[in-house]
Amino acid sequence: MDRLEESHTYRHLRSRRFELGSERETNLVLARAVRERRQAMKWSIDQLVARSGVSKGAIVAVESGSTNPSLSTLVRLADAFGVAVTDLLGDRPGAPVQLVPHAALPSLWQGPHGGKAVLVLTISGVSPVELWTWTLLSGECHESHPHPRGVVETVTVLTGTLQLTVAGAGLTVPAGTTATFQGDREHAYAAADATVTFLMTVHLPANTGTNPHATTTPAP
Repeated sequence: MDRLEESHTYRHLRSRRFELGSERETNLVLARAVRERRQAMKWSIDQLVARSGVSKGAIVAVESGSTNPSLSTLVRLADAFGVAVTDLLGDRPGAPVQLVPHAALPSLWQGPHGGKAVLVLTISGVSPVELWTWTLLSGECHESHPHPRGVVETVTVLTGTLQLTVAGAGLTVPAGTTATFQGDREHAYAAADATVTFLMTVHLPANTGTNPHATTTPAP
């Protein structure tokens, strides 16, 4: 859920999990998903701009399949539609039991020193849950825009110490500790002096088909 310090996007979404091939195919899958969802909601591009906070130029580029959008753009669009990120990337249900090799999964965010965020899977349903793994190297910080009302984030620190900031209040979360908070406020994750790894779950509210609470702050 990135707003700043993004250096990469989803350029290597080639895993079986997403059933996508080349970067171009990934762009086209995303373009079709965004365009079809926008049209199903009977929104103009300008209305999607207002609901998502993504610039008009970026949305036009996404819908044409001509760009690799940032993680911030992906999340803002998913927030606006009230769906999980994987719903825009063509994730498909598989067998009753799914094995997800971590090495095959793409990084949706990479930090300036080598940190990364991996979207492991999304548990579908009326209220989807996303499971992420995060690694932040010393000095890296990941800042997030507020998500729609009803989104809840939970982080469990595996190694190191996480510096968590929620609505301007700083907290230190050591290994073996879990923190949970409402995601509809600005928040940030940081590693101070050493690498920190943590699991994140994002609990999305029930999809009502509209999202009046999506942020309207323009995003690059």
